Amino acid sequence: MTNNQTISSRWSSRLSFILASSAAAVGLGNIWKFPYVMGENGGGAFVLIYLLCILGIGIPIMIAEVIIGRRGRHSPGYAAKSVALESGKSSFWQSAGWLGMLTGYLVLSFYAVIAGWALAYVFKAGQGLFEGASAEQVGNVFTGLLSSPGELMLWHSLIIVATVLVVGNGVKNGLERSVRLLLPAMILLLVGIAIYVGNIGDFSAAITFMFEPDFSKLSVNGVMIALGHSFFTLGLASGVVIMYGAYLPRETSIVQTSLWIAVIDTIVALLAGLAIFPLVFGFGLTPSEGPGLIFTTLPLAFAEMPAGTLLGTVFFVMLVIAAFTSAIAMIESSVAFVAEKFSLSRWPATLVSGLVLWLLGQLTIHSFAGSEWAQLSGEWLGKPINSIFDIIDLLTSSILLPLGGLLLAILAGWVMKREHSENELDSHKPVFDIWLLCVKYIAPVAIIIIFLQLIGFIKL
Repeated sequence: MTNNQTISSRWSSRLSFILASSAAAVGLGNIWKFPYVMGENGGGAFVLIYLLCILGIGIPIMIAEVIIGRRGRHSPGYAAKSVALESGKSSFWQSAGWLGMLTGYLVLSFYAVIAGWALAYVFKAGQGLFEGASAEQVGNVFTGLLSSPGELMLWHSLIIVATVLVVGNGVKNGLERSVRLLLPAMILLLVGIAIYVGNIGDFSAAITFMFEPDFSKLSVNGVMIALGHSFFTLGLASGVVIMYGAYLPRETSIVQTSLWIAVIDTIVALLAGLAIFPLVFGFGLTPSEGPGLIFTTLPLAFAEMPAGTLLGTVFFVMLVIAAFTSAIAMIESSVAFVAEKFSLSRWPATLVSGLVLWLLGQLTIHSFAGSEWAQLSGEWLGKPINSIFDIIDLLTSSILLPLGGLLLAILAGWVMKREHSENELDSHKPVFDIWLLCVKYIAPVAIIIIFLQLIGFIKL
């Protein structure tokens, strides 16, 4: 495949696109990150602001990326270049697509390592390591995992191999077939966990915490976190949405499918809260525990509850599925790029992309394991830098994601000709006008504010 040829693969149905895109959006961000940032920022008030931001920013940017992907019918950089040239603009705008693809790839380099943690915990929970364990013992399990580069490499390698095996089989036989099975399975497991946890934990306290807004607990910084998380949770500016949009059949409604994806993503994030916070409140744990909530705090609840070993195992199986469906999405655009750029068939392109990804993952593994060569000291953008991982994390989350999102909003709202985006959106004029208002003005302003706040230019 040369970069002059459009991508011929298509999703077999609208449902396949919705499932695949929802599976891409639903990941560690929903089940690992959303509950703890909610816990750190006042619960219900944070949720309300988050939902408003999904409507005003997340969905319009998602629609913009699908438009670019379907109009361009290429991997992200070539798709962005195609729509810009078609509108008589500079090929510079391909940088928006390349930036997104690079960002998604870098994020996946450490995301796959964290997915490996979840896979390791399936077996640790299944072996009963948390049964009757003290806080110190639970902490030692996590510390022991992070301090062992060999163990981290094993779990990371298994995630990469599984990702390559699925993606190498193509859009219909690989991506579609896997998400049709895995996404419903993950949601069923999450619902089952939430029902069981609601019965043995403090369900009423969790409902109050999550759905009764107390704005006295929400700071301006919390609003910015909600704004940023609403943007990042849908997998925006990471190459995924443009790539999946390139496979979307022409007759499928972009607006309706984008709304469905946002709804599923949000429901899963809220379900994750309902599966976690009844345990947190019922067993006297702290909702604002931070990133360690799932790997060090929840196992304490599993240690004390009836059938804790079984529930812990099922919980981490569900977490692995969520992480894996995002991983196969994030690697897809790089696979398509390698195939286009070097005229390779699917399997060689997937193997190349997977191998480079595995090598990049070593930076994160050795950062956590304390390997001397991966440790750093200093400060960047007002944040401490202790390892190579800190640089990758800060670079992607604070610079590349918001910058890529801003460029894509400008490309769709200002660079593309109106008639081209109208033709792709094919919806009623009021709907198009609302989308255009959001993508031209509201989203760019919000992203600029996020960006300036993340790099420390403004203090809130």
